[in-house]
Amino acid sequence: MNKDLFDRILNDLGPLGQHKHYADGYFTFPKLEGEISSRMKFMGKEMISWSLNNYLGLGNHPEVREVDAQAAKDWGLAYPMGARMMSGNTKYHEQLENELAEFVQKEAGVLVNYGYQGVMSAIDSLLSRRDVVVYDADCHACILDGLRMQQAKRYAYDHNDIESFAKNIERASIKAEQTGGGILVITEGVFGMRGQQGKLKEILAFKEKYNFRILVDDAHGLGTLGKTGAGAGEEQGVQDKIDVYFGTFAKAFASIGGFIAGDKEIIDFLRYNMRSQIFAKSMPMPLVIGNLKRLDMIRKHPELKDKLWENVNLLQNGLKARGFNIGDTNTCVTPVFLKGDLSEATGLVRDLRENYGIFCSIVIYPVIPRGIILLRLIPTAMHNADDINETLEAFSAIKNKLESGMYKSNETAPVETRGID
Repeated sequence: MNKDLFDRILNDLGPLGQHKHYADGYFTFPKLEGEISSRMKFMGKEMISWSLNNYLGLGNHPEVREVDAQAAKDWGLAYPMGARMMSGNTKYHEQLENELAEFVQKEAGVLVNYGYQGVMSAIDSLLSRRDVVVYDADCHACILDGLRMQQAKRYAYDHNDIESFAKNIERASIKAEQTGGGILVITEGVFGMRGQQGKLKEILAFKEKYNFRILVDDAHGLGTLGKTGAGAGEEQGVQDKIDVYFGTFAKAFASIGGFIAGDKEIIDFLRYNMRSQIFAKSMPMPLVIGNLKRLDMIRKHPELKDKLWENVNLLQNGLKARGFNIGDTNTCVTPVFLKGDLSEATGLVRDLRENYGIFCSIVIYPVIPRGIILLRLIPTAMHNADDINETLEAFSAIKNKLESGMYKSNETAPVETRGID
């Protein structure tokens, strides 16, 4: 008799699931409660939160809340019914697509219900088995998962390493000549874990020698970079050279969904070939109306981005002045690199939350090398000087404790046991 499918699953919960017994509810799937703000509650205690991708503070902006509520009242969550191609299209969906395309300086745009799914579906539609892909090794999981669906030959270059890119685009060119296919380069406008901008300008300089198209996932760049907020391409002066631009509503827009923009012919192709959109229900009207309002806020209120960067500079300069290693971030994403093992990492995070009221994301091996602890902070326009100064003081304290070995015994920070063993 064959094995029960669930036997394997129950015996191996996966690289993250294996930690469920002590992580669930505290390190994984934590519950932040209260109004979306720079300070929220975790397990009944007020925390300064550095884990919300609400860059411009639109998630709880009163004007945005008012439009969201009115749109839900006017339309409900069901309208429009059906997929866009069949019965779910409206003038408001088309208006949002047109305004987004204009904002990111492209001819046309198409909405996707979810960013992760949208990137995967775009990759699936753009590539054939004869094509060749060159991509940054640190690309987001949505890109890697999209590539796994493909038979196209793939070459990964070392993260933001132009010498490595040069070698791999040469290999891709040779391969494409053999297969009779084209080349797609994929990178990110901003790498969300370490905060570096993708080297778009340097990569695009190779277009003079190699015939390729480029897809840029600018999830963290849209709304935060560039003179108008059009993203990393605008920041680097190469927005017009990006062939396929992806932006999400989950970051600066503080919403759900995303869009893809580019030349009209290519966007029309995607509209008729992205299976995830053809066979999925249309984006609900309250989200469409709400995202129109968010885009309007970004265009009309540049002071939101100014406030964001005021906080970014205050936080990052403060961390550097206190001797912290924040890598080579040149965006809002603020990584703090410390040396320590898993037990030290958990003790440190418990201390931050329980004794200092600081909530931020923690990243450890295998996402980053062994012996490194990465604390990722996301500054927003909601934060203020008090939030930042309290955080800097807390980080100085935990850094001293870490270096003195206090977290090795995990004797710091008594932790409430709700949600963990």
